[in-house]
Amino acid sequence: MHAYNRLPSSGQNSPSPPASPRRSPRLRHGRSKSGKFTPGQPPRTLAQRFAWLLLSVLLRRQGIFLFAPLLYVSGMLFYMGTVSFDVVPIIKHRPAPGSVYRGPQVYSKLQHEMDSDNSSADAISTIWKHSYKGGEWRPCINKSSGGLPESNGYIYIEANGGLNQQRTSICNAVAVAGYLNATLVIPYFHFHSIWRDPSKFSDIYDEDYFVSALENDVRVVNKIPEYLMERFDYNLSNVYNFRIKAWSPIQYYRDSVLPRLLEEKVIRISPFANRLSFDAPPAVQRLRCLANYESLRFSNPILTLGETLVARMKEHSANNSGKYVSVHLRFEEDMVAFSCCVYDGGEQEKEDMKAARERGWKGKFTKPGRVIRPGAIRINGKCPLTPLEVGLMLRGMGFDKSTSIYLASGKIYNSERYMAPLLEMFPLLQTKEMLASAEELAPFKNYSSRMAAIDYTVCLHSEVFVTTQGGNFPQFLLGHRRYLYGGHSKTIKPDKRKLALLFDNPSIGWRSFKRQMLSMRAHSDSKGIELKRPNDSIYSFPCPDCMRRINKTENSRSSSVT
Repeated sequence: MHAYNRLPSSGQNSPSPPASPRRSPRLRHGRSKSGKFTPGQPPRTLAQRFAWLLLSVLLRRQGIFLFAPLLYVSGMLFYMGTVSFDVVPIIKHRPAPGSVYRGPQVYSKLQHEMDSDNSSADAISTIWKHSYKGGEWRPCINKSSGGLPESNGYIYIEANGGLNQQRTSICNAVAVAGYLNATLVIPYFHFHSIWRDPSKFSDIYDEDYFVSALENDVRVVNKIPEYLMERFDYNLSNVYNFRIKAWSPIQYYRDSVLPRLLEEKVIRISPFANRLSFDAPPAVQRLRCLANYESLRFSNPILTLGETLVARMKEHSANNSGKYVSVHLRFEEDMVAFSCCVYDGGEQEKEDMKAARERGWKGKFTKPGRVIRPGAIRINGKCPLTPLEVGLMLRGMGFDKSTSIYLASGKIYNSERYMAPLLEMFPLLQTKEMLASAEELAPFKNYSSRMAAIDYTVCLHSEVFVTTQGGNFPQFLLGHRRYLYGGHSKTIKPDKRKLALLFDNPSIGWRSFKRQMLSMRAHSDSKGIELKRPNDSIYSFPCPDCMRRINKTENSRSSSVT
């Protein structure tokens, strides 16, 4: 009898089908039951037979797959034991965009189109086009007219750094002395191993003018009285020295410094650079403004030569109505060395920079564990711009070969090589060494701060100031120019991260490059007037602490009266 099927098929019962064979029909041999090959099918090779046999065994004995991972690992270990790792494969990395200096290649690509471009407008006379609806700003520092109360004692400070870091120290010292009702001793300037300038206060600034300009606000003397120095054996190193943390609030001076001042009558603060917070009460800010913008005037020799060079630059710029562009270029050997950036000078540059770092900062860059990544530094916009890059940037911004350029700088590293393309792009370029005779520069030649003061004067009175690297020099000029030019800095401050990408693209076209540069110029114009935020420097942002806004109606009324 046939077995009864419990699962109906097509609505009726039917006998169950015979049991399925154990082998898959798809894997059956092409043989007949007699063991002979089917006619028309080609005979199989020995390798094919072995493969079919192996697959048949695996499919019949599926448990063997449990051992597959073990077999795989064993095979890999056997293989690795036969491989030699003495030779490490070389992996080539493509440099990240903006990490390589390719200025010369970009210049070579753009030079022809740049020189044949006649579409540029007169950039120097049309640059400041941003509309300021709120009107202009005017200097406004309320000066005291009454007498000063009895002094609480004498404050002696030691200013360190270069020209403008020392300037910070002076202005902050005036503010602290006024706040504590103390008498300020003319600051002493440290001799620095980098700047190597032994100049005193009176060599750089007009000391008599400084004292008289502050007479109603802060007492200033050039030495501590004899009767007090006698207590310290006439040796200032015996005077108590305060070690004050950087950016300390003015309240610290009231709570910690004033009690000691009242007790000792003389205190010393060394060093004194950046020892006062930018955020301070209005009375303290007013004293900073008074010191920086009204009381500090360069000494007569510096001021005379500086004004002479300004007049000569205006003569050279007669075709632009006496307007010229000043550029602060930081491409001296010590600056390039400190930045740790790599340019195109090869092994010679590498050796020069290594030697310069050891001279200026012995051991600082060779400490164990210190990793220097020049490519990352360039991408972050921290590399000093080369003269070539500055020239390309300015030409892209619309300044043509007829533009007069004043270059404020120390001795350019490898100047014959790096200055050549800039002079090619701007043949009317001048430096203080080109404008002044050797006899005129002789009294200042070996004094870096005095030479910087001359550059500062010429840059201050230019129509356009271009900053290419951070530092105190451009920051002070930024604020001083705002103070002189209605609150607008008239300064081009380029986006160096963006420049790094553009200068790393040798295939860029002139139109595209120029469009990017004009956009960057417009951005600098729109940022020309900015108000000071809590942690900003008052020396860069004098509005609103040192200046007040004059609306357009009031401004036009005052102009008509004049």
